[in-house]
Amino acid sequence: MQNIRVVIAEDDRQIAQIQQRFLERIDGVELVGVAHGLDEARDLVEVFQPELLLLDIQFPTGTGLDLLRELRANNSATDVILITAAKEVDTLKEALRGGVFDYILKPLVFERLQEALNNYADHLQKLQAMESLIQTEVDTLLPRAGAAKSEVEAGQERLPKGIDPLTLDKVRAVFEADAEALNAEHVGAAIGASRTTARRYLEFLVSTRELSAEVSYGTVGRPERRYIRC
Repeated sequence: MQNIRVVIAEDDRQIAQIQQRFLERIDGVELVGVAHGLDEARDLVEVFQPELLLLDIQFPTGTGLDLLRELRANNSATDVILITAAKEVDTLKEALRGGVFDYILKPLVFERLQEALNNYADHLQKLQAMESLIQTEVDTLLPRAGAAKSEVEAGQERLPKGIDPLTLDKVRAVFEADAEALNAEHVGAAIGASRTTARRYLEFLVSTRELSAEVSYGTVGRPERRYIRC
């Protein structure tokens, strides 16, 4: 999967720099532009057509919600994550109606942004892998559609954010078919995901003690984590 191209739209230059430094720490993300005003943000989205726009709400010449509505009216393919200090419920409702992928309150912390980007990367991978619609897969893409769960569903394994049950089952299946210790690159190739995504699922399975991790050294002495069933 190619890098996710991102534009930052934030009028506070210091906050924009913090967001930029955070993005540099996240694998699979490419920052293609930083805008400090709505007109500049509009131009960057039009020129680069990024997958994702990190958008503030309050700007001197208008609001990020205005730009969000404009993007949707123009059928823009760019998805939006709002990063804002706005805590009004009505603002959140309007953002959801505009189809935002996520809504993050300031002050921004790295872990929350990383979680949002990881979830977005998984979302794109699922869309690219789908050939036809199956309800269970649609429900993973539209979590709000599955809010009314049956008693059986409510009793299923509860997973943390960023861990999708279908992808998790694929990772488990890799180890059921192979008893040897595997690295994240091997597992990622087997399930059609990036090494970073595979590593996240592998570490989760280590935390649940389904897998154990060991450090091995390659021919050049570089340490590598390898995983094996417990």
